[in-house]
Amino acid sequence: MPRENRKRGKKHKKQADDNAVHEQHEEHLQADAEPHAGPSWIVSAPDRPEANLEAPFGYVDAEVKAYFRTVDLQIREWQEQGMNTVEQQDEDNDPNEDRRLFFVAALTEMSGKEKQLATDPDCSTVLERMSYSMDDFVRRVFIDRLTGSFEQLSRHRFASHVCQTLFTVASDTVARECRGIMPSAPESSEDGELRTLTQLVLDVSEELLPSLPSLVMDPFASHVVRAFLLLLAPDCLPAEDGHGSSVRSKRSAAYKVKQGSMKSVFSEVGHPEHTVKRTPQTFHHIAKKLVQILREKLDDNEVRALAADKVASPVLQMLVEVEAGLSMADEPGSLMDRALVGLITMSHEDPTATPEASDYLSTLLRDPTASHLLETLVRRAPEEVFSILWVTYFQGKLSKLAVHPVANFVVSKALERANPEQLNQVCEELNEIFGKIIKHARTGVLRALIDRAAALHAHEAQVAKAVMIAFDLSENDDKSLVIPCIMRLLTPADYKTAADSKGDQPNTSGDSQSRRWGRHQAVDDPLEPKVQGAILLQSMLRLAAPHNEVVLESIQAMEMDALLAVAHHPISSRVLDVALESSTVPAKFKRKFILTFLGHYHELVDDRIGSRVGERCWAHADPYLKEKIARSLFAHEHALAGSRYGKFFARSVNLHLLQRNPDQWRDQQSAAKDNGAGTQPGKQMQMNGTKQPAKRRRKEAPEDEIDVLFGERLGKKVKKGELKPKDEKSVKSEKGDEVHDERGKAAKVDTADKDLKDVLGAIRAAPKDDGAHRKKKRAR
Repeated sequence: MPRENRKRGKKHKKQADDNAVHEQHEEHLQADAEPHAGPSWIVSAPDRPEANLEAPFGYVDAEVKAYFRTVDLQIREWQEQGMNTVEQQDEDNDPNEDRRLFFVAALTEMSGKEKQLATDPDCSTVLERMSYSMDDFVRRVFIDRLTGSFEQLSRHRFASHVCQTLFTVASDTVARECRGIMPSAPESSEDGELRTLTQLVLDVSEELLPSLPSLVMDPFASHVVRAFLLLLAPDCLPAEDGHGSSVRSKRSAAYKVKQGSMKSVFSEVGHPEHTVKRTPQTFHHIAKKLVQILREKLDDNEVRALAADKVASPVLQMLVEVEAGLSMADEPGSLMDRALVGLITMSHEDPTATPEASDYLSTLLRDPTASHLLETLVRRAPEEVFSILWVTYFQGKLSKLAVHPVANFVVSKALERANPEQLNQVCEELNEIFGKIIKHARTGVLRALIDRAAALHAHEAQVAKAVMIAFDLSENDDKSLVIPCIMRLLTPADYKTAADSKGDQPNTSGDSQSRRWGRHQAVDDPLEPKVQGAILLQSMLRLAAPHNEVVLESIQAMEMDALLAVAHHPISSRVLDVALESSTVPAKFKRKFILTFLGHYHELVDDRIGSRVGERCWAHADPYLKEKIARSLFAHEHALAGSRYGKFFARSVNLHLLQRNPDQWRDQQSAAKDNGAGTQPGKQMQMNGTKQPAKRRRKEAPEDEIDVLFGERLGKKVKKGELKPKDEKSVKSEKGDEVHDERGKAAKVDTADKDLKDVLGAIRAAPKDDGAHRKKKRAR
């Protein structure tokens, strides 16, 4: 039977489906042309357009996208190379002119497309990079173009990062506006008057305030709220948050690191980097509004629920910080009071009351996310509330909390506020588990205990004894084992076992020890120095004498090979730095320590890390010790000159001047110590205390070249390798003759000039050569 006549079997659904789709498309077109035709249940509602979550303001054209890729590459190149090339250009030409023209062209292309570019996955990074190079006026225009859409942009995956960066760089502009530094704006503008950035921030706050509770729990907008809080109240947040460490997540921060350094591509001579940022008083009022709105719109249970949320918990921590900084926490109903389950209200009603332990706060102690909030609460709680927290949740439970993988961090924060009585209780309670603390690597508790004892100057002997107990060290053990064991968080028995497994003996001398302390060892090597151990040793060195003598005696007992290995390691060398810089270390030990390397300084500074240790030893040495160090380097002068790192140390020692004129070298070192230059290692010392010019300027063209070549300046030449002080009593000329007064010096200069002028006159008076003598030579 022919196919076209078949009545049964499989039907051709493809053709039927194509016809149905075509008819459905025609019906939609007809419905769009006639919205009121047909039944109401067939026509789609015109007020219900589907929102494009990926590009709510439209897509960026392909050509514009390609152009901004080239902008990103060019700005990234400028940011990586820095301003070194700019400073080497001529002063007659503006070094920023080419960059400024390029930047203006990019801003012109960006005009009118700010929202589309901010929501684009590729162009949003370009806007972040350009934000650091925008001046105050351009930043105001950029934020003004985005005003009205900040809530929607804050919830976007890519635009939220642009908002974060804008709020971060806006702090510099706001600080300048507080000092009255306003950028010059165009006289005529068709768009009307441009608001200041301070006013723009206030308008943005009014836009974000109604939807603040939902923004706090949004995965993208929560980071914008953190940056906005940092802009409003930077003085209420701790120093580590002041640098933006809590604004971005770890994943976002890692992505930003891959983008390279982001800084201005222009040289900002008039705006120093290290300035105190000021914020207007109205910003504190806005921060108070943020806290009050959350108090009104969230009840007690909702506030406590934010603590365990990975998105909202960091925002709640910053809000608690701001609340405490604005003196709003110590009142009933505050965010801190709700998070502490009403402890502030109880302290106001009955200060002597002792509540029962709450299951909620006990859970916060052991939760990986919420424990960060509890650390903030412990650190910022009022003194009366902290005493209640200590008695209820810490006292009598430290033996379990100190070894817990999460709770030990909260215990460390609590120890930073402990009084002498509480410190004594901690030492007695943890006496039996100090070894367990080291075994489980919970060194934060022990470090906080040492730091608090050093700050209070109380129970220092008890704390120093606790460290010896923790590492199973006794007075009969070899003193040279104290630093190796604590540095590696090992007991002497474990240290010997690990050394035997390596096939070495656990002594502190020889090349094998240097290899064990080497930088190229594996991370899982038990004999590799650890950061926690180095921090413990640094904290012990800050204890008052004689409680820090355990570490000092261990440094003195180590042999030179082991001590050089310590100085060459990036982790262990920090211990030697603190030994020189700590005010609690006696000056007598510092002098002995500097003399320990005498005869080995050429080995010490021939290393990237060891050269810094050598510079610190040089900076803390007196002129007598400096001369002994310098004279010990005479035999190794050529080796230091060829060393990659030692040549900088040899340059600051200035061995040539010591060999040529020791008296002048001694005067230089004494004057450098008086001027404080000795405390700055690695910098060339100046005798007259004046600053060198930042860059070499081009000399003006002289009127007469003969006067410059053979004029009075010829007698005033000074050798480049010699530093010439103002009060020098004797100056040596190029011939070695010494002149003892200014008049004799002037006579010497005049004599030299006179001789040169006579030679010049003889040359000019000589008859012209006709070339006869040259012909005679050729004939010969």
